Amino acid sequence: MSKSVKNMISEEYKQRFGDLTEALLIDVRGIEANENNELRQSLHAHGVRITVIRNSLARTAFADTSLEPLDAALEGPSALCYGGESVVDVARMLVDWSKKIKSLEMKAAVLDGEFFEGPAGVKKLSTFPTKDEAQAKVVQLLLAPASNIVGAATGPGSALLGIIKEVQERLEEGKTIEAVA
Repeated sequence: MSKSVKNMISEEYKQRFGDLTEALLIDVRGIEANENNELRQSLHAHGVRITVIRNSLARTAFADTSLEPLDAALEGPSALCYGGESVVDVARMLVDWSKKIKSLEMKAAVLDGEFFEGPAGVKKLSTFPTKDEAQAKVVQLLLAPASNIVGAATGPGSALLGIIKEVQERLEEGKTIEAVA
């Protein structure tokens, strides 16, 4: 391949992947065509794209970007998975697919500059909460003390209301109310 063609491909990679802050690297070698199509269609339905890349050109394109940590895993045939809601969702989907397709190899992932190496790293990433899940946990943690305060403030009033209700019912039934010592 001529140098000018390599430069064009490298520039295309920079334009396509330059704004990405998270992605996952896989090896799709050895996957049968039908399984490959099923995988790609399933991921595409969730907004995830798979692009087969040339390692040396990707290294050039990833330099000084958030994807630079992936350089360490750019060995052999590589495909970049990106898109969807989060790379955590992509990792979850690929972990599920790796159970169906034994030859699917997860090489690495990067999330906000943090590098996850190999299948174990990708599996670890798949256990992380997504952005929405993390935000929900934070909101829940922030609201927990307030709900405890509300419960503490309304608790005695609820107990008093229960006593008054009991006194009212006894009076309506004509029972006497005895003094508590």
